[in-house]
Amino acid sequence: MGQVTITLNGRTYKLECDDGEENHLKMLSEQMSKYVESLTGKMGQAGDDRLLLMAGLLVADELWETRKQLDDLNAKMAQIHKDHATADELVESAQEELAGMIDATAERIQALSTRLLQSGSNG
Repeated sequence: MGQVTITLNGRTYKLECDDGEENHLKMLSEQMSKYVESLTGKMGQAGDDRLLLMAGLLVADELWETRKQLDDLNAKMAQIHKDHATADELVESAQEELAGMIDATAERIQALSTRLLQSGSNG
């Protein structure tokens, strides 16, 4: 079991974590410390409980906004996939129509060629 010592708002805390998670926990505590320092700069010392609550709310708000952005991006990606599927269908339809037109043109050319050969042999 790993251990990390962090300092937040002038207080030192010893935390346990899974082995190998120490650096991650330190980085998280540094981010939390930035929120607390920012709040302390704006409000002064408001008590540890209140500062930690407000810092937690800032983190939760950031997470909320990030999730909202992720949901928006996922919705856009779904629309892009839908549009791509629609475009594929249009291309396939156009290819089928073009193939039909080419077949019809080939039949006309064949019929014309046959008539020309027949009229040339009759003349």
